[in-house]
Amino acid sequence: MEKQTRREFLKTLGFGAASAGAMSILAGCASMGGIRAKRKQPNILFLFTDDQRFDTIRALGNKDIVTPNMDRFVHNGTTFTNAYIMGSMSGAVCKPSRAMLLSGKNLFDLVDTGGTIPPEHRMLPEVLLDSGYIPYATGKWHNDKEAFARSFTAGANIFFGGMSDHYRVPIHDYDPTGKYRKKARYYREGKHSSELFSDVAIQFLRNYEEDKPFFVYVSYTAPHDPRTAPKKYHDMYDPDKIPLPKSFIAEHPFDNGEMRIRDEKLTAWPRTPEEIRKHIADYYAMITHVDAQIGRVLKALKDGGHAENTIIIFTGDNGLAVGRHGLMGKQNLYEHSVHVPLIISGPGIPKGKKRDALCYLQDIYPTLCELVGVRVPASVKGKSLAPIIRGKKRKVRDTLFFAYKDIQRGVRDERYKLIEYLVKGKRTRQLFDLQADPWELKNLADDTKYAKTVKRLGNELRRWKEALGDKSKFWESWCA
Repeated sequence: MEKQTRREFLKTLGFGAASAGAMSILAGCASMGGIRAKRKQPNILFLFTDDQRFDTIRALGNKDIVTPNMDRFVHNGTTFTNAYIMGSMSGAVCKPSRAMLLSGKNLFDLVDTGGTIPPEHRMLPEVLLDSGYIPYATGKWHNDKEAFARSFTAGANIFFGGMSDHYRVPIHDYDPTGKYRKKARYYREGKHSSELFSDVAIQFLRNYEEDKPFFVYVSYTAPHDPRTAPKKYHDMYDPDKIPLPKSFIAEHPFDNGEMRIRDEKLTAWPRTPEEIRKHIADYYAMITHVDAQIGRVLKALKDGGHAENTIIIFTGDNGLAVGRHGLMGKQNLYEHSVHVPLIISGPGIPKGKKRDALCYLQDIYPTLCELVGVRVPASVKGKSLAPIIRGKKRKVRDTLFFAYKDIQRGVRDERYKLIEYLVKGKRTRQLFDLQADPWELKNLADDTKYAKTVKRLGNELRRWKEALGDKSKFWESWCA
């Protein structure tokens, strides 16, 4: 390569001119003469969607949505059917969700409700970088810029924030200084966010010839509202033909403490069937569009010669109600808001398998470390799912704990879920049999036949409180 050609090549990959990753790329290209060396460690491609509920993949049972590429993940990998987020202490649920994913920490370990990830919370891309990986990022980063700068040596079209107009996303180029000043931000108007982020990931994957493995983190802002997919995708879904969810009701039956947050104002009260069908159609259109962009990324992975040696993670940061239980958002502990998709595929991962082990997003961190042979930092609280993937264990947890602000707490085991509310001094309790009632329609909390179950889960809720150091006001007048 001539000097200028090398510089242009690095620029297409999103490397800063003086970055260590850029120098490594040059050395790799020179030493290999353009031929990819065999890698001992697999690459990692991490595909992360925003507000995608667990049941929005056709291959997992939703026949009303079109998701051919997500279906491929299901057929080619291992699906965790009980993957969850732990919750949030702020209305911006995706912020702590992403902080837990990246740091492997639990909810009550976070700083600034997840807005800041301090250096002592060693992040997954940092650990991979120290282990010889080239970490590359594009898309949404809802945490602090300093944490991003510590984590990635390359990237492009980086969005620091929670949400934006999908056709006018404020983005940064990769900045080797790590400053990411506001004045350096710019827009590529007219291109949808899902295409914007996919384009640069595709460029990276097609051009990558380094002998080191890569960690490519593609963090989409879809299907988060505003739900404005290209017309082609909206035309695929006729609102009049969209079935209403079984849990559709006009209004939530009681005050859950978060009835008027921004998400809940996306449609009027009482909710109407017509409005909810329209919102679901738009939601599905966004998911089908991002699915198509994921397909483009997968093609680039194959075209670049990396497909056979890449572990792919597909997941979402939280779910969304979109009319279920009279709600629209994710500021609650129902299944539609805390239950997320999680599929892992790649070398050594069983194909077409489903695992029902209870798990969290923060478990992905130690799982990936184990799969690629990297030591897990002592700071990580997540549990590796690798033994479950390999069929060595059936579960790593007996129960899961959930929290939202100081007003909602929940716990579930393999069958039942208990949710407790404290709103304006009033306590409300729900118990659902998730096996018999996955839509959470029938509250069993006041049925005397389930008194022992309520007490048992109440004790488990208290155990989690102590284990996590949850000192919120929620517990001041609570008794199991």
